Amino acid sequence: MVRLYTEDLTVGYEDKLIVKDLNIEIPDKKITAIIGSNGCGKSTLLKAMSRIIPHQAGSIILDGGSISKEDTKALAQKMAILPQNPESASGLTAGELVSYGRYPYQKGFGRLTSKDIEMVNWALDVTGTSAFKHQPVDTLSGGQRQRVWIAMSLAQETDIIFLDEPTTYLDMAHQLEVLELLQKLNEEQKRTIIMVLHDLNQAARFADYIVALKKGKVVKAGTSEEVITPDVLKTVFHIEAVIGKDPLTEKPMCMTYNLIKGESQREKTNYSVSAFASTSA
Repeated sequence: MVRLYTEDLTVGYEDKLIVKDLNIEIPDKKITAIIGSNGCGKSTLLKAMSRIIPHQAGSIILDGGSISKEDTKALAQKMAILPQNPESASGLTAGELVSYGRYPYQKGFGRLTSKDIEMVNWALDVTGTSAFKHQPVDTLSGGQRQRVWIAMSLAQETDIIFLDEPTTYLDMAHQLEVLELLQKLNEEQKRTIIMVLHDLNQAARFADYIVALKKGKVVKAGTSEEVITPDVLKTVFHIEAVIGKDPLTEKPMCMTYNLIKGESQREKTNYSVSAFASTSA
């Protein structure tokens, strides 16, 4: 079943197009990972699909209608997004931050109802952050803070959750903690999870469906066995990868890789030089 998909989606900033004529489908009640090199359009796509930024052409369809025509609060009751760098929660306790997830349901003066309080406590409980409810967010560890932000998304009571690189800046243990939490939410509550990941092995291990992007276009979409292959990784990342099997999950695993020398590498070098020159001008 597919509730969310794009039709010829084009997204950009000013005169620069990042995503062009993109068509993807997001499997419902599954975990989807979006992978690709820096600047390929992963975060741009996520922001457009969650209506944080506008799109220039094409459509983003949710439940049969365009999200561009959806009422803001109504849309916020269907999808939540955790950006790569959430805004500072300075001065807020964990409980106060999580309560912000109830905004789409509030009326009048915005006071929390008994239903709101129930959902906040539930979100704290399911993410294992109840003990931090009255603790300032600034005093929490990176993994704890990330779980509190996820709790805020859960309190929003949406079926769909977008996450932009949810494991960035976390150590290995906290990365696993966050990804296992998302997997649990998907399996037990059937939440549709769409996340951008840099780690290929994490994507292969935790995602049911993977979308590999290059220059704003889909190179390959499918299961980890279909996407985490030497040919696909060569096209997307310009690497010669050795793919094995994860002994714990039996999913594909990138064991090691080498950069491909030659034209593709010169292309990336030229891009870096021109980007530096434009920012230095």
